[in-house]
Amino acid sequence: MKTILITGCAGLLGTNLSRHLLSKNYRVIGIDNFFGGYSDFLPTHENFTFYKLNLESDDLTFIFNENKIDVVFHFAAYAAEGLSPFIRKFNYTNNVIASSNIINHCIINEIKIIFTSSMAVYGNQEVPFTELMRPLPVDPYGIAKYSVEQDLASAADQFNLRYNIIRPHNVLGIYQNIWDKYRNVIGIFIRKALKNENLSIYGDGSQTRAFSDIKYYMLPFEKLIDGFDNQTYNIGADKYYTIKEMAEKVVLIAKKYGYESGIEYLEPRYEVKHAHCDHTKARTELDFVDDTTLDELIDTMFVWAMNQPNRDVKKIDYEIGGDKIYSYWR
Repeated sequence: MKTILITGCAGLLGTNLSRHLLSKNYRVIGIDNFFGGYSDFLPTHENFTFYKLNLESDDLTFIFNENKIDVVFHFAAYAAEGLSPFIRKFNYTNNVIASSNIINHCIINEIKIIFTSSMAVYGNQEVPFTELMRPLPVDPYGIAKYSVEQDLASAADQFNLRYNIIRPHNVLGIYQNIWDKYRNVIGIFIRKALKNENLSIYGDGSQTRAFSDIKYYMLPFEKLIDGFDNQTYNIGADKYYTIKEMAEKVVLIAKKYGYESGIEYLEPRYEVKHAHCDHTKARTELDFVDDTTLDELIDTMFVWAMNQPNRDVKKIDYEIGGDKIYSYWR
């Protein structure tokens, strides 16, 4: 029985992969601080052990000393790309300093690490993005993710650290945090629709993204445990939609369940307009298949959200605020 450590185990990727690996007879150790996830998202299983810790500040030595860990999946992050210019210190602390703590332990204990980076590293380049493109991030979140990617490459060169980089994008599924004010656009739409509020679009809604079902990530992730070292993979959907189209889908699904919402257009924010990836490498090497049926997926998420407790919408203290931040976040 292999032991897998998953950081961010109460988030979308972490809790879904934990459940998948437990069903395949792995032992799973989870770390989370519940900033972006919830305790009731954690799996209940005899082979699951949980630690509530902060990666950027807590000592993790005892976890590695007391457990024979075979592989680390490092999912923990704060992925609010649009907010990241206004929380620079928080962004780099949670996404770079926290990662360096995990990387140190993987180097010392000679453990492979699988790191979830982001499509944000590509920046504003021609789509679809491929792994051969040189990253050119345009915001602090993308910069943070690319910094960790570079650190992993450096550790591999100096210490023979085994690693993989996964660049997932616009992943959807149950156990997603829909109570964050700043991230997970479909989740935000669903939360607002459940309150019969208008869905907010920043700009004219012509931005394009490709949305994929979390369930198609599980087998490719598992394949990385035993091979494909030091490779980088885009994983996500090929078909892309405008944000306006996505809002319209949520409005229609909400109406099916008796909720009424409209769409409001707010001031645009600084962001990459068109962002989606090529997945040839993952399909070829990891047998990745994406058969996402978006309307069914959003419907499933909507029904799941209808049955969730009434959680508070999470806010964050801005480091740069006032008239320098968008009016809808003041």
